[in-house]
Amino acid sequence: MVASQLKQAKVPENAMAAVVMPLAGEGARLLHQPDTPFNPASTIKLLSTLAALETLGPGHSWHTGLYSKAGLEGDTLKGDLYLRGGGDPKLTFERLWLLLRELRARGVRRIEGDLVLDRSYFVLPPDLAASQFDEQPERAYNVGPDALLANFRAQRFDMESGADSMLVRIEPPLADLVADSRMKLVDGDCTRWARGWARPDIERLADGRVKVTLQGSFPRHCRAGRYLSLFGTVDFTSRLLRSLWQELGGEIAGTTREATTPQDARLWAEQVSPPLAEQLRDINKLSNNTMARSVYLTMGAEQARALNWPAGMDSQQAAEAALLAWLARQGLSMPGLVVDNGAGLSRTARISARQLASVLAVGQRSAFAAEYLASLPIVALDGTMRRRLVGTPLAGRARIKTGTLDGVKAVAGYVTDTAEQAWLVVGMINHPRADEAQTALDALLEWAACHDTCPQAGQVSAAAPPVR
Repeated sequence: MVASQLKQAKVPENAMAAVVMPLAGEGARLLHQPDTPFNPASTIKLLSTLAALETLGPGHSWHTGLYSKAGLEGDTLKGDLYLRGGGDPKLTFERLWLLLRELRARGVRRIEGDLVLDRSYFVLPPDLAASQFDEQPERAYNVGPDALLANFRAQRFDMESGADSMLVRIEPPLADLVADSRMKLVDGDCTRWARGWARPDIERLADGRVKVTLQGSFPRHCRAGRYLSLFGTVDFTSRLLRSLWQELGGEIAGTTREATTPQDARLWAEQVSPPLAEQLRDINKLSNNTMARSVYLTMGAEQARALNWPAGMDSQQAAEAALLAWLARQGLSMPGLVVDNGAGLSRTARISARQLASVLAVGQRSAFAAEYLASLPIVALDGTMRRRLVGTPLAGRARIKTGTLDGVKAVAGYVTDTAEQAWLVVGMINHPRADEAQTALDALLEWAACHDTCPQAGQVSAAAPPVR
């Protein structure tokens, strides 16, 4: 099954690692290069999110607040307004609107001072917030983590075409941002509209406005949308906050700048995020890289504060130290492990199939196993697995995290076979033709689900050491 699919995709067997092990009991049903480190793509989130869940706790939440030292005279705040970020992975513009609405409800309309952004919760290495992955920095998946990550620093550009015209709408709107289109309308399949996409042109106009012009081609009589990140954190957050505050009838007289919130500043309004357990469902089911990186850094930031780690340690270093400490508490040794940013959007991340299976085993026996399993995509039903293996015996019976990069395909998770036995399954392919070999990974999952009626899938070792 698996070998034939690899052969059909013209991918050699040594480009794949695979493990199928019983969730309960010892031995293994399949071991193929189990101890060779592979790039796992987004399946590394199984490790980073479990470590965060057990380190921070499922109820951990993030706080974003508006602070000021100034007093209120009439409807005017007579000084600066500080927006202090707490690393919230999902600080959407709707929640920012609620935050500002609370301030408005307290009688504030005009802010006489500056809008001050406090991003000090994370200590970031200089290059961490910037995209280091590919040559498409405007794509939303490339947005780096930030202590004040407003609306994922992204906007949705909705495009709607007729026979000879094109309408572009932006959500959320930003202050002094306008959109235009030079997209050529063509006859074609709307489901394949992205093939005509080209990088948008961004022009800063003399009057301070920013003009975004979409380029490429787009099918006639088609509706589609794409999330884009076109501004840096300070610029984006400033424009978004000012736009929302203006919608609420407010006014900000000063400029935008960065600084740390004074200790004696008064809290005027606050937004508390949904708990970590809820946010993990977005991270693992939808494979949200930016949220995964934020959670990973939060684990580091919280541990550094709680344990009084060295002041020179940045949040990325602290996250790695916290993860290694968690692995040690589980009794897991992982030579060759490279987690990098915790999201899998990395060319350097490495883990072996056996190591990833050991993470799954720990997740199943965790005190928070229910929250962990609930975050994984259900085959043929939701998340990144919603369109895969539909109509097969696996539908609704397996929870599988996927991973995809150029040259990388991976699956890892839990499969219940036809005899109601549970299996840990990991498959990773590292090869330029990995995309064409996705069917081999699907075949691996189907083989794991068919109990003892399946043909051989590869090298099997019944006496393999158990997963810890």
